[in-house]
Amino acid sequence: MKPLENLDKYEVLLASNSPRRRQLLGDLGIKFEPFVIDGIEEECPAGTPVMEVAQAISECKARAYRSVIGGNRLVITADTVVVCDGEVLGKPCDAAGAVAMLRRLSGKVHHVVTGVTITTAERQSSFSAVTEVEFAELTDEEIAYYVDKFSPLDKAGAYGIQEWIGCIGVRSISGSFYNVMGLPLQRLYTELKKF
Repeated sequence: MKPLENLDKYEVLLASNSPRRRQLLGDLGIKFEPFVIDGIEEECPAGTPVMEVAQAISECKARAYRSVIGGNRLVITADTVVVCDGEVLGKPCDAAGAVAMLRRLSGKVHHVVTGVTITTAERQSSFSAVTEVEFAELTDEEIAYYVDKFSPLDKAGAYGIQEWIGCIGVRSISGSFYNVMGLPLQRLYTELKKF
């Protein structure tokens, strides 16, 4: 029996434009199709605790896909945020915003939280994973180089741990490395085995 053979009965859809999430899900050996509905509002209820925002947004995204979940479809939605000093940092709007976020993370510990929701016609399961990341002090020149060369505007907290900034800036990590990339693979694998 191959791992996740139970998913063979499903048409697995990954509701994400993220090339990293697509790569990571493929690394699990799952046959899936990217399927993205444009214009989905990524909102969570006011007053949601910061450590629960990512899961709330993944559940919000899942609701938007309800109309296409029929028969044998299984949809995976996810959202990743960075929490620093009790505040949620999403994706930066522009290069100046990316620089400001990285200055804020420099020399500090922050948390990367990914919320994931798995939905079929019969059931839905949601979870979140948290990884603690400590950054070394980054110089303005290092930050400017990274933002200019890697343009991290599509990344929560304005950085990709698998890129240059991760190599020179991440002092320590506690939790799933893949979670920081955008998909907590071990936990996702465990949850998918239940379907």
